[in-house]
Amino acid sequence: MTNEKNKVFQICSSGRRADGSNTETYVIGIAGGSGSGKTSVAERILKNLNVPWVVIISMDSFYNVLSREQSIKAHQNNFDFDHPSAFDYDLLFECLCKLKAGKSIELPIYNFSKHAREEKTTSIYGANVIIFEGIFALYDQKIRDLMDLKIFVDTDADIRLARRLQRDIAERGRDLQGILDQYTRFVKPSFDDHVQPTVKHADVIIPRGLENVVAIDLITKHVQRQLNEKELHLRWDLANSCSSDQVPEDITVLPPTNQIRVSPRGDKTLIETDRGMASRNGQWSLHILTLSLSLSLLSGLGLLPSEPTTVTTPTGELYQGLAFTSQICGVSILRAGGTMEEGLRRVCDDVIIGKLLIQTDPSTGEPQLHYCKLPQDVKQRHVLLMDATIGTGAAGLMAIRVLLDHEVPEENIIFLSFLSAPIGLNVIKKAFPQVKIVTSMVDPVLSKEKLWIEPGIGNFGGKWVVYSSFAKMLTRLSIH
Repeated sequence: MTNEKNKVFQICSSGRRADGSNTETYVIGIAGGSGSGKTSVAERILKNLNVPWVVIISMDSFYNVLSREQSIKAHQNNFDFDHPSAFDYDLLFECLCKLKAGKSIELPIYNFSKHAREEKTTSIYGANVIIFEGIFALYDQKIRDLMDLKIFVDTDADIRLARRLQRDIAERGRDLQGILDQYTRFVKPSFDDHVQPTVKHADVIIPRGLENVVAIDLITKHVQRQLNEKELHLRWDLANSCSSDQVPEDITVLPPTNQIRVSPRGDKTLIETDRGMASRNGQWSLHILTLSLSLSLLSGLGLLPSEPTTVTTPTGELYQGLAFTSQICGVSILRAGGTMEEGLRRVCDDVIIGKLLIQTDPSTGEPQLHYCKLPQDVKQRHVLLMDATIGTGAAGLMAIRVLLDHEVPEENIIFLSFLSAPIGLNVIKKAFPQVKIVTSMVDPVLSKEKLWIEPGIGNFGGKWVVYSSFAKMLTRLSIH
């Protein structure tokens, strides 16, 4: 039976903040004896909090890997799993540190029937709140120092024993005599000697566990108050903090061509795919894409690392060109970045594409991460981050922060955009100077009320085709 206590909860109406600020994840530690109701209390706090992206992590996931001799003892109920030495505190500390800093982790899965870790792990990323529960949650000082709130669940010994009997028989396939013998020899002495003394480190003690509704409600209100104090209004702060209308020097802005037309007023002329023009303009944009693709095959320069290579053609001729020294992948910022996926696949048909769903909270105007799906080996690739527009730069900051949290080197990120405002470009380059940015156009006007580029394309709803401009970006990047 594997450990099923670790749970990630999402509330679909809201999402995780990932704005690149230094706001850390809130960590709650819950300790108590075996069968005291720690998991039930954690789930009740979670339900009462009503906040998105909360993860419950059980200390049971971090049992040490047993030697052959220890494994034999474990199957004979002769190994003390309730002693502090049974846990891997270094791995536990590493995982909690990464989660608190907003990074992704691979959480071990422990099989209680085999007394061993499974080969597979659980990927966890994006926790606003971590609830960490276990009998020794408050035992190690370096673990305690990570916590914002420390709780000890104090439950009567007879109730704890009854719950342990029910759990181990029903969930872990153990026999009654073995459970009682283990409890007498290991569980009770360990609680008296090691678990109970950790109550002195608790900020709050909850008698009777889950039955103490008043105590749990008070804790919930305290946590909510702490979380509210960390709230920011990011997009407006970004828009007001950067007054520069100059494009940073190291931004690549593609020069105007026949594929990017400019009207006499200077407003950008885009290819609109409404009902009356979808077919004709769609075909025209694919034609331009094909032309740009041909140019990209002739291009020898780009932003991706490459080395000289010699290619032998089917006719036996030699062609001197460049070969990329790193694998690539695309990551689209939904919804607008999804329009660029088609262009990328037409230029590199076997490319892997990840997705980030980032939407604006209507009450605060701030971007929130609702969905994250990235290639498993994303940290080993150069990432083409795709979004149709860069306005305030808030969504871009969030997306880049997510990639960095997944250990993608900053210098391996290339941000591709169709239309950008100087404010957003400056904000992103100031926060992440090693990220390369390529944009087709720069529009100097950003509405301070709506935070949209004007005239721009408004709040992107997916009706603009940007294949031709995106294909030209790929030409500049020399992707094939």
